[in-house]
Amino acid sequence: MDADTRFIDSRTPIRIMTPSRRHITICLISVTALLGGCDAVGIETVPQYNARKEAEGKAIGSACRHAVRSIESCFRSNPKAPKAAVFAGWKEMDSYMRENEVVGMPTPPGEEASPPSGEHEETPTGGHEDGKKHS
Repeated sequence: MDADTRFIDSRTPIRIMTPSRRHITICLISVTALLGGCDAVGIETVPQYNARKEAEGKAIGSACRHAVRSIESCFRSNPKAPKAAVFAGWKEMDSYMRENEVVGMPTPPGEEASPPSGEHEETPTGGHEDGKKHS
């Protein structure tokens, strides 16, 4: 018999938690509770994913405007970017450039920016936009 097993009556054993088991249990419960609300684990929620995509779209639109590219050209070269965010970024950069008299930096002729081929974007559920799981 274990030292931490006692009996209610002669046939019914009862396990008593020793102080070391109690501390381990409390620590495990505390760590689990703390990590449950922690963003450092790296799990991206749907609102975080949407905010990131919005920010990326605005950055793409701003870069297109600074590169003196039309909004239509920007849409064609970035088909997966949210169009509303790209337009908002393009429009913000346009007003900024006009207010501060910033001259655009056009892309040299023949060097149309295009997204890298072979990349697949992940969705917030961990899959990919093409519906396949890649390892």
